Amino acid sequence: MSVDTRVAVLGCGAIGSLYAAHLARVPGVEVWAVDPWREHVEAIARDGLRVTGAGDFVASVHAVADAAALPPCDLGIVATKAAHTRAAVEAAAHALREAAVASVQNGLGNEERIAAVVPRVIRGSIVTAGAVVAPGVVRYDAPGDSWLGPFEPSPASSAQIGTLASLLTAGGLRTFAMDDARGPQWTKVVFNAATSPLAALTGLSVGEVGTHPELRVQVDALIAEALAVCEAAGIALLRDPADAVAEAIEEAYGHRPSMLQDVVARRPTEVDALNGGIAAEGARRGVATPLHAAMVALVHGLESSWSGGSGH
Repeated sequence: MSVDTRVAVLGCGAIGSLYAAHLARVPGVEVWAVDPWREHVEAIARDGLRVTGAGDFVASVHAVADAAALPPCDLGIVATKAAHTRAAVEAAAHALREAAVASVQNGLGNEERIAAVVPRVIRGSIVTAGAVVAPGVVRYDAPGDSWLGPFEPSPASSAQIGTLASLLTAGGLRTFAMDDARGPQWTKVVFNAATSPLAALTGLSVGEVGTHPELRVQVDALIAEALAVCEAAGIALLRDPADAVAEAIEEAYGHRPSMLQDVVARRPTEVDALNGGIAAEGARRGVATPLHAAMVALVHGLESSWSGGSGH
C-alpha cells in the first residue's frame, strides 16, 4: 500500500489506541504509535491492534516503545497523561519537525507544552471513551465526536487541521474542524473539573456524586466558577454543563472517572490540568476560583499522603 500520510500517536492508552486503530483503517495512512508499555506495543506489532466493544476489527499499526524509532511524520497526536506531554513530544521532536501536532488530552495547558517543542499545534477535544483491557486490545466503550482547531499562539494551518479531521472521520471517529476549538475543550473541562475531583476524593462514581445532595451543591458551585471564567475569556460552551451532569447520571451512573482510577492506583492525577487550569485562567482574567483551588489543594494532599505526607 502506498503511503500518503504518516501519523505519529504518542501515548497508546485507551484514547491513543482508539485513534491509532481508526486512523490505520484509512487507505494511504500509515500509523506509528509510541508507548513505554512494552507488552502492549509488542502485542500490537506482532498481532495488530484489536478493537472490541463498540467496534470489532484489527488494525495494522507500527508500535514502538522508543520514539527514536519514529520516521518523519505529517501529523502527530498526543494522547499521554498531561504530566508526560513535554517529555513525549521532545522524544519525538525529530519526527514532528514538519508535522501538525494535536492534543486530545484531558484538561488545559497541554497545547502550551507541545508548542514549546514544535511550531504547528492543534487544539483538540474528544468525548470518546474506552479502556485497554489486555496488551494489544482496546475496548471501545462510548463513541463520541471530536473537535479540532488551531492553538492560537502556534497554530497549525487550516489545511492540516482539515486533513486530520477528515482522516479521523473516514476512519470512523466523527471529527469537526473548527476555527475556534476552545468551546468544545472547555465544555469537557468544566464537566470533568466539577465531578472528577469529588469522585477522586470520595471514591464515588460520577452518578453518585451528581445525586448526593451535599456533593451536588459543590458540583454546581464548581460549574458556576468555571462559567464565570469562560465568560471573562469569551469562550462559548457547546452545552450547559448541568445538562452534561444530568446525562452522566442517566447514562453513565457507575462511571469511575480517570482521576478516581488514578487515586485508586496511587498514581499522580491530572487535577493540575483540570481544576488547576481553570484556576490559572481565572487568575489571568481576574476571576476568583477558590473552589477549584481547593480541589487542587485537597487532591494534592491526598497524593502526598501516599508518600508519607512529603508534599506534592
